[in-house]
Amino acid sequence: MKSKVIIIILLVITTVTGGCGRNQGQIGDVHDHTHDETLQLFAYSEDFEIFAESSPFVVGQDGEILVHVTCIENFKPFTEGLVSVSLVIGDEIEVMGKLLEEQERPGIWLFSLKPQKEGVGKLLFELRRSQDVSQVVIPNITIFTSEHLAHEAAAQAAITSADGITFTKEQSWKVEFATDLARLEPFGQIIRTTAQIQPSQGSERIISAKAGGVVLFTNDHVVEGRAVGAGQVLFSIDGSVTADNNLAVRYAEVESEYNRSKVEYERKAELAKENIVSQSALLSAKNDFTQAEANFNNLKSNFSAGRQSVMSPIGGFVTRVLVQNGEYVEAGQPVLVVSQSRDLYIKAEVQPKYHDMLNNITSATIRVMNSNRTYTLEELGGRVLSFGKSTDLHNPLIPVVFQVNNRAGWLSGTFVELFIKTQTIAQVVTIPNGALTEEMGNYFVFVQLTPELFEKRWIMKGVTDGLRTEILEGVAVGERVVSKGAMLVKLSQASGALDPHAGHVH
Repeated sequence: MKSKVIIIILLVITTVTGGCGRNQGQIGDVHDHTHDETLQLFAYSEDFEIFAESSPFVVGQDGEILVHVTCIENFKPFTEGLVSVSLVIGDEIEVMGKLLEEQERPGIWLFSLKPQKEGVGKLLFELRRSQDVSQVVIPNITIFTSEHLAHEAAAQAAITSADGITFTKEQSWKVEFATDLARLEPFGQIIRTTAQIQPSQGSERIISAKAGGVVLFTNDHVVEGRAVGAGQVLFSIDGSVTADNNLAVRYAEVESEYNRSKVEYERKAELAKENIVSQSALLSAKNDFTQAEANFNNLKSNFSAGRQSVMSPIGGFVTRVLVQNGEYVEAGQPVLVVSQSRDLYIKAEVQPKYHDMLNNITSATIRVMNSNRTYTLEELGGRVLSFGKSTDLHNPLIPVVFQVNNRAGWLSGTFVELFIKTQTIAQVVTIPNGALTEEMGNYFVFVQLTPELFEKRWIMKGVTDGLRTEILEGVAVGERVVSKGAMLVKLSQASGALDPHAGHVH
């Protein structure tokens, strides 16, 4: 069992249909007026968002609480678990909420609470999922002795927005939607550039011909993209089809030299026992035999029927085929390129004006062209490998090279957009890039007033690192903005105001 720490707590009281308009001099009118103010309460933990609509709390009166529970990981309704609510004053539970009915809709619970004494307390929500228990607390819950005082306080504390945009929980649960906090964090200068993915030196091998002859591929499937294993025979060199450097003739010569040197060494070894042959002559014969044996074994291990077989030294994929089947090659000429694609280089070239900043690189974010997916250097297990210390007349740009693990399945040669981050002590306000919307060159975000009410706000933006954007004006630290689905909220604004309780279970 575990209890999650509450990281953000917000309390907002709103009025659904208006405040209590009354004449101060007419006491009787107060009792004749119908109070319909509603508290809108919400709070966040690491895992959950709680959004509750409740009537004001009055001693001795039953009050209903409609609770919407959202999972922060995907902003979808919490359906696989149990929810309970308690009203706590001081260190004691004042009253446990009574569950009026099971969920009629996913993620929505209806409770009834009847406080027994006045005071200021808190609502404690417990969410059980398997063996885990999480708690979310909404503080500063006031219990009044008078219904009139409770509703009057709710009306006076109501937060309204003339330009507020309603987007209900039921709507947000059906689409890709999320909110995130504007936070204060270090945000150094960003170098934005284009880079190319290249194979690392250790993950790519060029396989060359070991002898002159005609290349014969083992099958018709040695093509680019073909998976190969370490030690797998990829092609053979037929050296018997040419008069010069004929492999069969060379093999016969090497075998003959091996047999001759072996007999000669064995003969001198016997004579040396009787001191007929000097030790220097014996040592010379042994060296000749050792060299001939090495040459013979090397050729024999790869030689068969006038051909020399060439194997892949590593497992991976064929990335390039450099010759045609049946083409003549010289010894040492490249034939195939095999790559493991496990480690890659990301090489960028930046302007010389950034040279003084390159010593302060802390990280980077990488986005593939024509893709919405952005990776951090940390996600890919990457590091700064090197950067240039000079330029030349032919290329006045400075190379910067990162090494990453190819967890994203990238292909060598692909171009990416690179945001190089540098170290700084400056703290700035940032929000996710997905929160920004643009209208005729101006940028806006949708700031959350309640989980169902949003305000469109103009902002002045600074630089971006590919994931978050610096905000110079318009959003304060701790405010929550729509980070995913901002365009849907914008469309909701264009379609007109909606009933904030549309679709709710009461």
